[in-house]
Amino acid sequence: MGQTDKLKTINYSGIFLSCFTDYSEKCIHATPEHVLLYLYSGEQIIEDSNKKIKIKAGECAFIRRNNRLTLHKNSKGKEFYKGISLTFNRNILREFYGNLNKSELPKKVNISDKSVFKIEPRADIISLFQSLTPYFDENIKPTVGVTHLKLLEGIYALLNNSDTFFPVLFDFTDPWKIDILEFLNDHYMDDLSMEQIAAYTGRSLATFKRDFKKVSNLSPQKWLIKKRLDAAYVKLKEDRKKVQDVYVEVGFKNPSHFSTAFKKQYGMTPTEV
Repeated sequence: MGQTDKLKTINYSGIFLSCFTDYSEKCIHATPEHVLLYLYSGEQIIEDSNKKIKIKAGECAFIRRNNRLTLHKNSKGKEFYKGISLTFNRNILREFYGNLNKSELPKKVNISDKSVFKIEPRADIISLFQSLTPYFDENIKPTVGVTHLKLLEGIYALLNNSDTFFPVLFDFTDPWKIDILEFLNDHYMDDLSMEQIAAYTGRSLATFKRDFKKVSNLSPQKWLIKKRLDAAYVKLKEDRKKVQDVYVEVGFKNPSHFSTAFKKQYGMTPTEV
């Protein structure tokens, strides 16, 4: 790539190469699909609310869908930022799940609420991404069939890495039932009781609470508060909105309650952000 180019991004059916020649590039990540990223050179800083996760060359990270994150893609000395990412849409995940032997699914999996997972760069991960570089280095477009196989290979690599990824990737089916989280991600700012949320997702309150334990370690009330506070943090820091506007926008009724909950989660008051 010529040094006069600022940015080069190539997309082959959900497999992306990004290469930046400037020292740093900042962007907002808010995709509705899961992403697996491998960094060839440079570094990437992922800001998840008040947490920062650093990805160095040779490292890999999985970014969960429906999370708003700030990404800093940095050159490192003479090494430009260069990374490849795989995007897993719902159709390919449903297809993959449909071909699994259901009797071999892990029975007990700890459900994680993390947005970003650093992945151990094992042999299957490394070989997957190394096999993709020639297509980008030589500008040879892979066939749709090849990109499809590479995405399937990425799913296998994640599942081999940890059972944690079963409920994360296949959160649309029993025992993980996506409709709960899809509904809450769309309506977390609405003034709804737990009974109403349960009814809207087609469940009794008892069934809703039981099913929610399968998708989160938090109670529904704590999940909602965390989601609202995460959204508030972004609006305050990234969008520079006023506190008196933000607390209402994200679903809080009382500014005092909002401020107390915000400080408990972030260690600072909303005005200090």
